[in-house]
Amino acid sequence: MQIKIKKASHISEAEVTPKHLFMNRRHFIQASAAAGALGSILPPGKAAAGMKLPGITQTAYGNGLEQTKYEDVTSYNNFYEFGTGKSDPANNAQNFQTKPWQVSIEGAVAKPGVVDFDDLIKPHKLEERIYRFRCVEAWSMVVPWVGIPLADVIKRFEPTSKAKYVAFETLVDPERMPGQKRAILNWPYVEGLRMDEAMNPLALLAVGLYGEELPGQNGAPIRLVVPWKYGFKSIKSIVAIRFVEKMPPTTWNMSASSEYGFYSNVNPEVSHPRWSQAKERVIGQGYFSAKKETLKFNGYAEEVASLYSGMDLAKYY
Repeated sequence: MQIKIKKASHISEAEVTPKHLFMNRRHFIQASAAAGALGSILPPGKAAAGMKLPGITQTAYGNGLEQTKYEDVTSYNNFYEFGTGKSDPANNAQNFQTKPWQVSIEGAVAKPGVVDFDDLIKPHKLEERIYRFRCVEAWSMVVPWVGIPLADVIKRFEPTSKAKYVAFETLVDPERMPGQKRAILNWPYVEGLRMDEAMNPLALLAVGLYGEELPGQNGAPIRLVVPWKYGFKSIKSIVAIRFVEKMPPTTWNMSASSEYGFYSNVNPEVSHPRWSQAKERVIGQGYFSAKKETLKFNGYAEEVASLYSGMDLAKYY
């Protein structure tokens, strides 16, 4: 008799944040004042459906989770390239054009080059994975991402033995991304993972959510999703993937090294210098709802804790 052991990442439907609550902080606050709850109400035209993605393979990741509502996932965002307010990305990315789009593969690989988006994606099967998503500001949600395993893409370009890290870079185009007209951060936005982190089966290159193409405010046309880390590690609108020997610079670490480390794993035992990370508020359950306890590695410890065996996770935050 075969006994299947359910992993912690395969969570129940009751835990998934509804689809409509991921998007608009201002609308949340306005709705809270009017109705005593932090539920987002989209203005007309903001809930238009995106292009459906064909041929999606359903997976067991997060099977049964109650998903965050689409309107919230697409109106409550951190994406400084379109503005610093939670509603700015949804407001400023409405006409963000992502076709054509190319991704440059660089560094210590046998097959470097510039790849068209379609050519990057088509050799791989699209999967839907429902993941918890945790932001450093202590809010969380559950999102059904559609994408391809990062490991599959990495293998395709054949990294050499010198490839110890994978670095990512976001598009720089102030005309299309008006937030870049201000020196809020050092543009372009850059992020990185250790190679074994990038090869972990949980790491996903997402091209959609809720069965549809990614909206601009969520990182169209391709973004990283690393569910055991805080959201800012999941870099959006990727135009370059580099394989490097030394730990690459990352945007928030360069901006505030005392607050944002390279690893940025979800760790309730280590507080941000300005707030605790021990609890989180689930978007969509109301501003005055009780916070829930933050899970180590965002609930994915079974899959990723071994990557950090013997490391001081307070020092290497």
